Amino acid sequence: MSQSFDIAVIGATGTVGEALVQLLEERDFPVSTLHLLASGDSAGQSVPFRGKNLRVRALDGFDFSQVRLAFFAGSPAVTREYASRASEAGCSFIDLSGALSLDDAIRVVPEVNADVLAGLKAPYRLTSPCAPVVALATALAPLHPLLDLRQVCAMACLSVSTLGREGVNELARQTAELLNARPLEPRFFDRQAAFNLLAQVGEVDSEGHALLEKRMVSELKQMFRISALDVSATCVQAPVFFGDSLSVMLRSEKVIDLQAICAALDDAQGIERVESPDYPTVVGDAVGQDVVYVGRLRCGLGNPHELNLWIASDNVRKGAALNAVQLGELLIKDYLSKILT
Repeated sequence: MSQSFDIAVIGATGTVGEALVQLLEERDFPVSTLHLLASGDSAGQSVPFRGKNLRVRALDGFDFSQVRLAFFAGSPAVTREYASRASEAGCSFIDLSGALSLDDAIRVVPEVNADVLAGLKAPYRLTSPCAPVVALATALAPLHPLLDLRQVCAMACLSVSTLGREGVNELARQTAELLNARPLEPRFFDRQAAFNLLAQVGEVDSEGHALLEKRMVSELKQMFRISALDVSATCVQAPVFFGDSLSVMLRSEKVIDLQAICAALDDAQGIERVESPDYPTVVGDAVGQDVVYVGRLRCGLGNPHELNLWIASDNVRKGAALNAVQLGELLIKDYLSKILT
């Protein structure tokens, strides 16, 4: 990429925002001027980038016409407030909050459905799906040609960093309290999260479904464009700081060819297959890595149309920041650079 672009990162002081800035530097993203923005008390802090400490400025009043591309890594409320301003200023954006509808900002994982970008017009409005969907979709992409998928059932054990820095701080506080035999008073979570599993992540609707579970279903369906696909998702809060683990069941009209499945995973970019009897975990394998780990591949007991697998992925780095940066790289390489020529 010979051209360079002025870029904005909104929510630059959050866990995902910091990872975004780090990856922009690591991957030598063609940044001319990087604008780091945040709302509230975060403005005024500094974030390192290419040997300098860049000052984080207040988002309110920022002129989006200064930048060609913006990453929204803040809260859904921030995206809803500022996304239209960015578009009206001619700025393309990639949202990581999931605040916008499927029609308003299409979900994209480069390994799965990058072809949809060709049908869009600038300024581009994209959403990087939620982290468990990025991991799941990355693992499913090379298997899709081998399967006539009819059902995907996923149980996602999510780390507390899914809920941001507050979740990480609360797990650390609860763990310290319990290890020091002090009475535990839950604050951020409604009950003890340390050394425990919570059966839901966030509030649920009148039918018992959490927002993140509904996001997983709708985002996966949109990306794979299979009208008959039945998707179900259960999100569990795990006492883990970083990294998501997914237990997944797939059902296909075709009989599963396990050898072909393993070969397809081995050939796919962005995936590391772990052979049985070993299996991947977030601690020691996935955290800090740019690939999705897949293991425990097996057919169903007595059902040759069923495939079971286990996925481990870094939710902040791979599931959020890296996917967004890769989308930015695609936009700049194939679309935004052509507008300027």
